[in-house]
Formats: sequence, C-alpha cells, structure tokens
Amino acid sequence: MARLAVALPPVVEDRILAGLVEAGHSIVARVVGWRDVLDGLDVIAPEVVIVGAESSTLHSELLSACDERGIRLIALASSDRDRGHARGLGLHEVLGSDVDPEELESMIAGGPALPSRLAETGAGTGGVPGAPELVAIWGPAGAPGRTTTAISIAAELAGAGHLVALVDADPYGGAIAPTLGLLDEAPGFASACRLAGSGALDRVELERIAQRYSSPRASFDVFTGLIGPSRWPELSGERVVEALRVIRSRFEFVVVDTGFSLERDEELTSDPLAPRRNAATFAALGAADRIVAVGLADPVGLSRLLRGHAELVGIVDPERIDVVVNRVRTSALGMDAHAQVRQTLRRFAGLADATLLPHDGRAADAATLTARTLRDAAPRSPLRAAVRAYVDDRLLPAPARSHRVAMGRFRRRVAAA
Repeated sequence: MARLAVALPPVVEDRILAGLVEAGHSIVARVVGWRDVLDGLDVIAPEVVIVGAESSTLHSELLSACDERGIRLIALASSDRDRGHARGLGLHEVLGSDVDPEELESMIAGGPALPSRLAETGAGTGGVPGAPELVAIWGPAGAPGRTTTAISIAAELAGAGHLVALVDADPYGGAIAPTLGLLDEAPGFASACRLAGSGALDRVELERIAQRYSSPRASFDVFTGLIGPSRWPELSGERVVEALRVIRSRFEFVVVDTGFSLERDEELTSDPLAPRRNAATFAALGAADRIVAVGLADPVGLSRLLRGHAELVGIVDPERIDVVVNRVRTSALGMDAHAQVRQTLRRFAGLADATLLPHDGRAADAATLTARTLRDAAPRSPLRAAVRAYVDDRLLPAPARSHRVAMGRFRRRVAAA
C-alpha cells in the first residue's frame, strides 16, 4: 500500500479519502497549496501525491520535484481549463475530479508506469514476441471509422497490459486529439518528425511531446495529428519512417491512424523533389507489420472498400492486411446483413476472413460525448466486444491471450472472496 500526500478541494477530499484509507493506503499529509506539498516532500516522503489540477495546487516546480525524487503525481481536474493546465505542464496522469474512488485506488495500486520508467528497465524496447508491433489503420474516403477503430485497438492493447502509443499520421488533418479530449495546439507527431529529421528524437523528447490518455484500466500515449491540412509538408516520408522507428523502439505496440488517399502525388507534378501529400500514408503502410483496412457496411462504403483494397494490395503484401467492416446493420443492408457483407467480400475480392463490427450508435455516441474510449465509456457494448475479440485473435500472441484470461479469472476470484 502507498503513502499518500493530498492537496485537494475539500469536497473532493471528503469524497475519496475514506475509500483510499479503507483500501489500506496511508495519508501522510493533507495540505492546501502546492508549495505546502513541495516543502514537505523530503520530510513526509510520500510515494504518491494527489493534487487538484488547478494552478493553486499544481505547479511546474512541484512536478519537477516529484520527478527528481521518483514520486508519482496524479492530478484531479474539475474543468477543461484545469485539465488543460495539467496537460500544459506535461503531466501524464490526469483524471476527472468525479473519478470513482475504486478506480483511483486501482490506479494508485497498479496503474501503468510512464514510458521512461519502463524503458529504463528494459521494457518497451523489444516489442511482444510473435505479435505485430506496428499496426496501421487505413480506410477509404467517406469516414468509415478509421479513428474510432484505431483508438479502440490501442485501448484494448493497453488493457491487455502492454505499453502502447497511438499515432495520428493523417496528412489531411488529425481527429484523435478532439476525439479523446486532448490538447491539439501543437501536433505531437509532426514535432516527432521534425526532431527525427535532425536526429534529435530520443526518449526525453518523446515524453515531452506525447500526451497521455489516462484510464485506470487502459492508459496509453498519444502523438496528436496535424491541426490543419495546410501543414502536411511537415510529414515527409523519410521523417515519418524515422519517427516511427524511434517510437516503436520505446513501445510494445504502435497504432497509427493513416490518411485515406493512396494517390501517388509524383504522377501529378513535374517536380520530382516536391513534397508529397500522401507520403506519410505510404510510409506508415510500408513500415506496418499489420494493416487494418476499415470499410463501412453499406453499398457505397463496401464499393469504396473493395476498390481501395485492390489498390492497397498493389502497395503492400496482402498477408499483412486485415479487412474490418464497420457498422454492420440491417437498416442499410436488409435481412442477414452479416451474411450479405461476407458474400460481397468473397465474391468481388476473394476475402473470406473479414472481421465485422456491429453498429452500436449509443456506445459510439457515449464515447464521443465523454471523450473516452469505447472500453471506458461502454465496456459492455457489442462493438467494444467485437474489437476486443479482433485484438485477441489477430494482434496478441497466444501467451498474451492466455495471460489476459488468467488475470480475468484472478480478478473474478478476488471479487468473489
């Protein structure tokens, strides 16, 4: 159990402290401001500091002091402004002030370590044996659900206990940051590419530019995408390849949300040295161990998927491609929608093992409304269950799946005790 120092608003403190004490943690200090915490760090020697995310209780000096002493710092934000303040300081672990005490206790007792701590002990440098380390999510035009699928896959990999990075490499404008409620003033992946181009991208810089999606059960790092489409020249092919190489050396899994276009820019211009709009997409697809081709389950979406898949096969090895059809529903396809989708894919593309994701608008809307992953917003959703099954079957090796099953049985035994 941990020694805790807290600097929280009285209402939040009264709500969560009793549960933390009952869980066996000891409260070594209850103070008002960040400077009171800072002054007592060497005396009370806490293992975890929990503070409000507002400026009166969270300051860069406190964050630096905790980092120097190896003390974990968790901030609880009561507003978007407070959350932005914490993110601006570079703090990874930020939760809402309305967090359930049990979830907070779970995070304190067994929350994921930061990438730097794992890298220093040797994790995050060799991937998972037998598993695809870099997974690229591609889909044709028409919003087939690339970003939602990428986020969901990253969350399920993180939930299985792996160190995961989610990268937004869409040269037409990033959507991951607003979907997860993260700050997007500075595009993280573009920064990584610039640093990689000068040979300056290392562990320290990765931690600085990454943002953390914090969840008690499935946290992961996010490298946000371009603020607007006009900045696409920052994502040159060479820089993207080098940035992904460095990122995958620090994480066990890297999930990349790519652009939709497979058009070769050089065929449209007489200048062979001009920047290529789709260079980032081709670079990510070329570097990927597994490519998830996402299509929409309606006549237009399936037509686009089949045409795009034919182009994709001409670029990468078909053995690396998994086809995922999103939003399968009878309202768009009639009776037995799943059978119709499978018959169409088999007849026109020879695809017999596609993964079909059911339409679950309520769960997707809940995730969008709360800026959370499906795993957090709707854990019992059929859509989330289908994504988890795909991750277990196609992305995680057998030992990892066995570990997940064993851990689930262990948690059930503990809950029943």
